[in-house]
Amino acid sequence: MANTARENLKMEIILREDIAHLGRIGETVQVKDGYARNFLIPYGKAYRATEGNKRQIEMEHARSAERLAMERTEAEQLAAQLVTVTLAFTAKTGDGDRLFGSITTSEIADRLAEAGHPVDKRHIELHEPIRMIGEHRVAIRLHADVRPEILVTVTKEE
Repeated sequence: MANTARENLKMEIILREDIAHLGRIGETVQVKDGYARNFLIPYGKAYRATEGNKRQIEMEHARSAERLAMERTEAEQLAAQLVTVTLAFTAKTGDGDRLFGSITTSEIADRLAEAGHPVDKRHIELHEPIRMIGEHRVAIRLHADVRPEILVTVTKEE
């Protein structure tokens, strides 16, 4: 009889990360006592729902929101500069205006850095290297919501 009373104990916790079938970050939920004590709290996935911890979570949310807003503002400023950028490449070609080599994200990132716009090559969204002569629109992922496109022009080497 004592075991059934123990099994029904619930603990109120605040989630520090999204947990499937339980809740999203910052939510206050009730879970079985053992689940909270043996898994969620020791692995840093949750806090006990005390008044102090509730205030701490609110402060973390406020700091996170400020940081995200600042990152988005910086990304939008850089995007405004990047939309005017046109990069020109010359390359050796073979039959049908096909390049012997290719223009890769590394080369695009290097040219952007030379132009005064340093961008990590991993943020350049080029599904496959450029292998044809012509104008190509290339997206750059600066932020989840900010993806400016630059124009990359590839001409035939004379």
